[in-house]
Amino acid sequence: MFSRILIASRGEIALRIIRACKELGVQSVAAYSQADAGALYLDFADYKICIGPAEPAQSYLNMPHIIAAAEVMDVEAIHPGYGFLAESAQFAEVCRDCHIEFIGPSAETLRLMGNKAQARQLAKKCGVPIVAGSDGPVENVEEAREIARKIGFPIMIKAASGGGGRGMRRANNEMALLNHLAIARSEAEAAFGNPAVYIEKVIERARHVEVQILGDPQGHVVHLGERDCSLQRRHQKLIEEAPCPILTPKLRRRLGDDAVRIATTAKYHGAGTVEFLVDPEGRHYFIEMNCRIQVEHPVTEMVTGIDIVREQIHVCAGDKLSFAQGDVVTEGAAIECRINAEDPANGFQPCPGLITRFFLPGGPGVRTDTHAHAGYRIPSNYDSLIAKLIVHGHDREEARLRMRRALEEFLIEGVKTTVPLYLEVFGHSAFVSGRVDTSFIESLQREG
Repeated sequence: MFSRILIASRGEIALRIIRACKELGVQSVAAYSQADAGALYLDFADYKICIGPAEPAQSYLNMPHIIAAAEVMDVEAIHPGYGFLAESAQFAEVCRDCHIEFIGPSAETLRLMGNKAQARQLAKKCGVPIVAGSDGPVENVEEAREIARKIGFPIMIKAASGGGGRGMRRANNEMALLNHLAIARSEAEAAFGNPAVYIEKVIERARHVEVQILGDPQGHVVHLGERDCSLQRRHQKLIEEAPCPILTPKLRRRLGDDAVRIATTAKYHGAGTVEFLVDPEGRHYFIEMNCRIQVEHPVTEMVTGIDIVREQIHVCAGDKLSFAQGDVVTEGAAIECRINAEDPANGFQPCPGLITRFFLPGGPGVRTDTHAHAGYRIPSNYDSLIAKLIVHGHDREEARLRMRRALEEFLIEGVKTTVPLYLEVFGHSAFVSGRVDTSFIESLQREG
């Protein structure tokens, strides 16, 4: 096991990793930007070090600054959390060259699975269904038009690198395809430094279902079941639950087996997720792999009792997984809400600012992961996530009712948040019956 780890991330995930380090007896070093200098969670780390100004490019995305901090603090490993450099093959390679362990998959795996067009081809070779689309990046408008005519509109233009909804554009016809192709390329280059895009057929009324996997350096890969992540805005997740309420036992086994097959073929070690779409007829399609810890990992922790961050650190230190596939047991149901400082009534516009009052919900089966508190000023430089509210129940209905109660207790004043929207969601008949898909949030807002 490592003796000291630098955490190259911020906010609630940085605190989550600090907690895992404490329980492992590992010293933690929290890297922070000037914008986060007064954040209370930094005081829970054993050490802290500033890595630059507020702008991500000069701090959390600045590889030389992070490596210099790691060398100054004499750490053995760097945990990138999620976002920023968590899926950067270049950063993983730089860490390796500097004899610092990167707590994540290898640079080679990141390079392979981080390119979504290549990941689709790997899944196809594994015999896993993929959404109809281009075999690789589209080179020009003529090729894009030909593929779209072949698979049929509507289609989705997607960045080959990156994620988070950036570089993604839907085209319902040829005119939209011509307009959106250049925009998607530009967004992809600006966000990920790679303008390459590929094309997929849009699957209407799809569910977004992901499978949590863990792999160790010895080649063992297990899955911890699935999470339904269908409730999204602009292709970014808002609410996640486990298990997925619409999967049959047969489809659940198939998703788990396919996820393990893909991760094994990619020589994956660490924590990651294999992402699928499930259509209304129950057919599933691989869409991508996220090669990092996920924001929504607590959902799986609640139903399995497995500390995913702890296991992630262990396997990246060279240890075998502490359990086999047959040891994984799912109990009850869990739901997570991402509490964002956003205004849902105004296009989810970010609402940075000072939190004046802050009260966390509690009671049986309630967990809150947050770095925020009364008096905390949410900076405008980063994403709007301020807390994750997670509940567990004996079944989905108990979890739903528990989440409504916890949301009603969650007091945040000074900034607008997504809490009122979630209260509406958990009382909606479509959610109660499990009849939701990736377009539900947009439909709900149109109803309002």
